[in-house]
Amino acid sequence: MEEEIVIQVEHLTKDYGHGRGVFDVSIAVHKGECYGYLGPNGAGKSTTIRHIMGFSKPTVGSTKIFGIETFGNTNKILGRVGYLPGEPAIPEGLDGMGFLRMMQDMRGERNDERLHYMLDMFRLEPAVPVNSMSLGEKRKLAVVAAFMNDPDVLILDEPTSGLDPIMQEVFIRFIIEEKKRGKTILLSSHIFSEVDATCDTISIIKDGKHVSTFKADDLKNGTVATYIVRLADPKEAERLAAFKDPSFTVQSVNEKRKIVTLEVKREMFKQFFDVLSTFKIREFEEKPFTLQDYFMSFYAEERTFGGLAGVEENPK
Repeated sequence: MEEEIVIQVEHLTKDYGHGRGVFDVSIAVHKGECYGYLGPNGAGKSTTIRHIMGFSKPTVGSTKIFGIETFGNTNKILGRVGYLPGEPAIPEGLDGMGFLRMMQDMRGERNDERLHYMLDMFRLEPAVPVNSMSLGEKRKLAVVAAFMNDPDVLILDEPTSGLDPIMQEVFIRFIIEEKKRGKTILLSSHIFSEVDATCDTISIIKDGKHVSTFKADDLKNGTVATYIVRLADPKEAERLAAFKDPSFTVQSVNEKRKIVTLEVKREMFKQFFDVLSTFKIREFEEKPFTLQDYFMSFYAEERTFGGLAGVEENPK
């Protein structure tokens, strides 16, 4: 039986000119799946999400939730969707509980059991005036507001921005639990650990275009492995570096330190280790291939990201 598609983006283009916007973006998020949208700030993640929420009209293409075109129909889907924007706008004249009650009234639904569960989980004191809250407290208030009605779909734009490391871990555990409960989740982020820990499918976006979409398990269980081999002496390192065999390729050599780094085909492990047994080896270890490694293969020309933190998404 074919899995139900809950969030669908087909050939979305929004061209703001000068290379800004998103171009021919397609996304399909199935029921019960957590879909990761990975890219640095400014790549087009928030632009895509605003269109998914129906806040902007595509130049080309379509965005649907539950099969409903979102632009012009936000009121038809909002009751079942929890949306956490990248920069939540919270009125300053209220305390936290006043804001939460206002959001409940706007949705026409109250689930106080779930509300208090969320307040306890994120350790938020709702009686504090919004204008006295720290950035982290405002972020937690926005998280609670997004999820307090127990929506079927979660659309999260940089959800842990402004949260301290403890609350980031709480949030990740929360998302994993929500996925187990069958929720459908679209998570936009520039934080590798967050995406790696929660997502089933991942799309990498660069300059408004998708450069790769893949299953997280396929990346973790890839067809190649990287081994760092320390030899007994420089001559052995030189000999391994020059050795020709279809089971591996040489990535780098440091003869002074007697280290050779090799990329090994997993289906040829036996042949590789047979070759390795003919060398004088001090030690070797497998180097895990990470989501960050794969991501940076598309951003190799970029020098610094600071954890991919940078300027804000633009345009808004």
